[in-house]
Amino acid sequence: MTNISFATVGFDLDGTLLDTSRDLGAALNHALAQVGRAPVPDAEVRSLIGGGSSLMLRRALTLTGGEEGIDFEALRVVLIDHYAANIAVHTALFPGGEAMLDALADAGVKLAVVTNKPHALAMKLFDALGLTHRFASIIGGGRYPLKPAPDALCAMVAQCGGGRAAYVGDTTFDTGAARGAGLPSVVVSFGFNDRPAHELGADAVIDHFDALIPALTRL
Repeated sequence: MTNISFATVGFDLDGTLLDTSRDLGAALNHALAQVGRAPVPDAEVRSLIGGGSSLMLRRALTLTGGEEGIDFEALRVVLIDHYAANIAVHTALFPGGEAMLDALADAGVKLAVVTNKPHALAMKLFDALGLTHRFASIIGGGRYPLKPAPDALCAMVAQCGGGRAAYVGDTTFDTGAARGAGLPSVVVSFGFNDRPAHELGADAVIDHFDALIPALTRL
């Protein structure tokens, strides 16, 4: 039996639990094509993700020529609509994710998700992948201020019944939210890190989900 002192472990979605880069990249490039912009190569898409769809699109527009003359909100809707219609074509748990979730559940830990992805899209994605039933709480964007604001993480803890909680993420949005909520955090180095993993301010950094439970037992 694993010795975990946390009642709840929460996760970011994009770049932490799930590798969504190919499906997000396809939606992003579909939107860019509508305004005559060149596609962003797959290798560069990962660096644009984090902070929500608006920030991802702004980063892509900056990369491909700027926002002048662009109806940003209309283009964001194009991106979201395409993504919603193709949300789980390539997306999957990162390696070791299923075994890790099973092990935490077997240890009696409640699992939760807090993401800046719009709530309806987060639910649609988890439903499509058959993962929804695993989580005691799923909080997407639109219900609370977006991370790095701590509000959604505080709500996560309350929805899961209180007690000690930790949060797992991949960006400064995640570590900042955890810090604001008073939660220890773990960063995954295989995610969409917006800084080198060891510079994100987490209490622990892991390179594979096999290392998550050992890291949590040390916190």
